[in-house]
Amino acid sequence: MDLKKIGRALLFPHIAIMIMLVPIATVFLVYSMVFIATESPAAIISYVLAFYTLTVWCFKIPYLIRFFKEFKNENKYARRWLDDTRLRVNVSLYGSLIWNTAYAVFQLGLGFWHHSFWYYSMAGYYIALAVMRFFLVGYTRKHSPGDNLRRELVRYRACGIIFLLMNLTLSVMVFFMIYWNRTFNHHEITTIAMAAYTFTSFTFAIVNMVKYRKFNSPVYSASKGVSLAAACVSMLTLESTMLTTFGDGSMDLLTRRLFLGLSGGAISVFIVVMAVFMIIQSSKRLKQLKEQKEF
Repeated sequence: MDLKKIGRALLFPHIAIMIMLVPIATVFLVYSMVFIATESPAAIISYVLAFYTLTVWCFKIPYLIRFFKEFKNENKYARRWLDDTRLRVNVSLYGSLIWNTAYAVFQLGLGFWHHSFWYYSMAGYYIALAVMRFFLVGYTRKHSPGDNLRRELVRYRACGIIFLLMNLTLSVMVFFMIYWNRTFNHHEITTIAMAAYTFTSFTFAIVNMVKYRKFNSPVYSASKGVSLAAACVSMLTLESTMLTTFGDGSMDLLTRRLFLGLSGGAISVFIVVMAVFMIIQSSKRLKQLKEQKEF
């Protein structure tokens, strides 16, 4: 018996086996967490299987890095995607625009059906996001960053103004969450998935906000600012959902309202500060461009 060969086969299984392990281990782990006692043999097996799956994928990381580097260099579409910043921004804006518009229409329809200001406020929030993204994509699909700085600054300032208006709908949403205890209640697994998605979106929004500053494009900065604002509001929604889903009744209503009020207030202040900064900065630079043109 060749132990070295067996050990290598266990630590570096075929890629097809690794791919099959991911859904099997995930489903088994979720099932054991929800329906099986943690001390049972089946639950222990699910933990071991999940640990083994994670381990073999970690061992595969150097290979995956090399594979994606080679793929990036050899595939013309991958090279174009990575090298063309304007393409990535346009795809992001179009995708977000379609999603925001569809969800806004859905929330507006619920508002008409249930005659609820909660749904109207949600619709207003997503309509504001869709308007900003539509306004920005109208420029990015025709121009590259820096082609017309004045037009970029006008759009940048307009987004700042829309942020101020959007903050009104956010305030209404926070009011419903606090005063009328309007929340979302989902299954624990759904809430965990929402948390993973929300934290990932929030992290990417911050990274992209910093990353795209190097292009010195007001339109690109505005597009990433919209993503960051959307991620912040998603964090507030997630907080409300987690308080409801994982609440065991030990937290009284006053404490819950305090948590949501502080979080909602902080996000509202952040959006106002960002909006005022965008308006002031764009107005100053537009004034400078005008003075330079006169001279």
